[in-house]
Amino acid sequence: MSRDRRRETGRIGEALAARYLENKGYNILETNWRNRYGELDLIAERAGELVIVEVRTTRGRQYGYGFQSIGRRKQQQVRKLALAYLQSRQPQMASFRIDVISVLLSPSGVPLRFDHLEGAF
Repeated sequence: MSRDRRRETGRIGEALAARYLENKGYNILETNWRNRYGELDLIAERAGELVIVEVRTTRGRQYGYGFQSIGRRKQQQVRKLALAYLQSRQPQMASFRIDVISVLLSPSGVPLRFDHLEGAF
């Protein structure tokens, strides 16, 4: 898959994941928050808890589901970014968790499945 197609797939998945969370009562605070170490896909809040969300989107299951592609290195990076975000933006929120949302799209881009792993790592 070309880099542009992967990027587009990711954008579609992030938008769908944000809508999914909003429908579940989450308030989306930020999308694609960046610093020099990388990017957090979604930052949301619900019931006073900050939720950092890593979104993984795939078109098909030939390589497994998106959540299966998050290795130790990616987990460490997301944790590091989450702490940087907390220090810079939300020092008053002491409670947070890191979730993963895996979005499975059909080859034409129709959402087929959402897996929401709360407190994934």
